[in-house]
Amino acid sequence: MIVSEEKIRVRYDEVDKMGYLYHGNYARYFHVGRTELLRKLGISDKQLESLNLILPVVEMNTKYLKPIQYDEIITLKTYLNEIPKIRIKFYYEIFNENGDLVNEANSSLVFVDNYTRKPMRVPKSILNKIEPFFNS
Repeated sequence: MIVSEEKIRVRYDEVDKMGYLYHGNYARYFHVGRTELLRKLGISDKQLESLNLILPVVEMNTKYLKPIQYDEIITLKTYLNEIPKIRIKFYYEIFNENGDLVNEANSSLVFVDNYTRKPMRVPKSILNKIEPFFNS
């Protein structure tokens, strides 16, 4: 399993009229989480682009347990629990400033060739950076 943790302050433009984090912005936070997890493995968006690879989201599930409010500093934990093949699945947990679990989610992305727009297996250069975390 690979875990990444990010601290994020909820900005004013991210909340709704009630002062709660707007539900659509959770997906933005999940994007930050998975991008930073991959970056920590040495896999950047630029590298994926150079491989003519895109990763569209094909499924996302989220469970809102408690509201998140403006100006809170949240902790986003992102997990990669298995070695990807064609699909890569991330799991997320968000904790508020008190350490309470306020959101659970997951998203699945598919490795797609940017030219043909067809699904493809994970390139070996990417697998080589992920597999060591599962073989120890």
